[in-house]
Amino acid sequence: MTETERDGGESEEEERPGLSGQKPGDDEEEDLSGGMTETGDWRIQVSDEDQTILFELNDSAGAKSLYEQLPLTIQIEDYGGNEKIFYPPQKLETEDTPLTEGGGAGGLAYFEPWGNVVMYYGDFGSYSELYELGKAVSGSEAIGELSGEVFVE
Repeated sequence: MTETERDGGESEEEERPGLSGQKPGDDEEEDLSGGMTETGDWRIQVSDEDQTILFELNDSAGAKSLYEQLPLTIQIEDYGGNEKIFYPPQKLETEDTPLTEGGGAGGLAYFEPWGNVVMYYGDFGSYSELYELGKAVSGSEAIGELSGEVFVE
């Protein structure tokens, strides 16, 4: 989302690159902030007073609709002993968003029935309405320690 869009102005979406699956090259410095990297990757940062986790988003409608709601200051909850969840203000788009195949710590997903975003700090399986949004590229070991109010940008 551009600053113009956040301020209620017209979208410049046609002029900017969309979400992409590009990965940073070995010779590039890793960008540890949210937003678009020089390689066209879309990233979000989730932090509380003590931890920061950086997620790289996939190229899906769900990831894009989450990104367009940022920045957020929101309560996070522990669920199931392997995930932290939060509820974005608006439901995410799921059309053309892949279902997750499961995985481990660092997975970022959207559980459509409840309308919550899930950050996994333990193993998880596939589920018919659990959509993949991305994965942690930094700080996945700290997901389980997140608590209270978090800032998502």
